[in-house]
Amino acid sequence: MDRQGLGTDQKKARRLNATLAFLDESGLMLQPLVRRTWAPVGVTPILRHNARRNRRVSAIGAFTISPIARRLNLSVALHPDETIRSPQVVAFVRQLLRSVRGSVIVVWDRSNTHRSQETKAYIASQPRLRVEQLPAYAPDLNPQEQIWGHSKTNGLANYCPDDTTELHNTAAETFAGIASNQNLLRGLFKHTHLPLRL
Repeated sequence: MDRQGLGTDQKKARRLNATLAFLDESGLMLQPLVRRTWAPVGVTPILRHNARRNRRVSAIGAFTISPIARRLNLSVALHPDETIRSPQVVAFVRQLLRSVRGSVIVVWDRSNTHRSQETKAYIASQPRLRVEQLPAYAPDLNPQEQIWGHSKTNGLANYCPDDTTELHNTAAETFAGIASNQNLLRGLFKHTHLPLRL
């Protein structure tokens, strides 16, 4: 499936009056992502943290295009000190189906959690749900990847939380801010070079 194939999926979504949901997972570390920043002349910024490498907040999110509401949406679920596995994927998709009317086409990568027996069984039990897989090694085609990148290099850059609870709360605020900004969502979607027709 290439960009043209994904354009075809948007046509299919419009024909079915379905919401297109680009889904992906990521991890937010306690260690700060160091980015260039401002500082007084001659004063080198210093980031102090006491993070351990194995402490993190896992995230699963969906960038959705709704033909019914004619808008872009973002849904993110955060899991402190957990790894996203099949149960978390199923729970997220279940919540997505509850919050979206009509048919839903989920577009995601070939992660093991997306191809597990538990995930496949849940998908098969949902008549409103269809799934399309992205090609291997094509994160540039998934706008949810743009959400992760933007949040880590902007709202969460140079951030040194004390623990995963603080990271969870700040990340939730960051994603809520992104979700409320239609211009930002459109700009991030544009980076995929996929056609957007609402």
